[in-house]
Amino acid sequence: MTDYNVGVALPSAVSERPLAAISWSAIWAGAFVAVATSLLLSLAAAGIGFDVGMPGLATRASLKAFAPEVGAGGILIQVLSAGLGGYVAGRTRTIWTTLHDDESHFRDTAHGLIVWAVASVAMILLGALVLAPYADALSATAAAAAPPPTPAEAQRAASIASQASLFVAIGMLLSAFVAAVAARIGGLRHEEMHARPR
Repeated sequence: MTDYNVGVALPSAVSERPLAAISWSAIWAGAFVAVATSLLLSLAAAGIGFDVGMPGLATRASLKAFAPEVGAGGILIQVLSAGLGGYVAGRTRTIWTTLHDDESHFRDTAHGLIVWAVASVAMILLGALVLAPYADALSATAAAAAPPPTPAEAQRAASIASQASLFVAIGMLLSAFVAAVAARIGGLRHEEMHARPR
């Protein structure tokens, strides 16, 4: 007796669901690492005498003592933390096996930039949430303790504040670039590890 298999023919290869272009879990992991590294390095710098944190640069006394070394230290902290966060995002992202190298390069660098953006916004929100409850008390204490500045002191304070802002802007640009490059390096390493035979 012959057994005929009658039914719907199955396709030879089952189509796989395409992976998302953005791996948000890797981005959040990289952003958390970047924020934690930035806090750690800022505390270490404060421990050796440099006041490079956002609260430090916002006080009147630290603006009087602002020097290019302090600005360079702030840039170094931004670059190191963004680089580490970008690398973590590149190493922990989804595996893209069927992508062209150019697309993989773009996605990795985009992951690094998004890590940098999320970490920057998180640091600003963290600083605002920590400093906001004390802003009124700090401003009232500073106004009562210090005499009003002379026009020369006000001009010098404005100049130092603009220099501090320039250093922060340079640090942000460099850290964005480093985060993108580090994410690509992490992504390449990720691809090499998965392409290697086990």
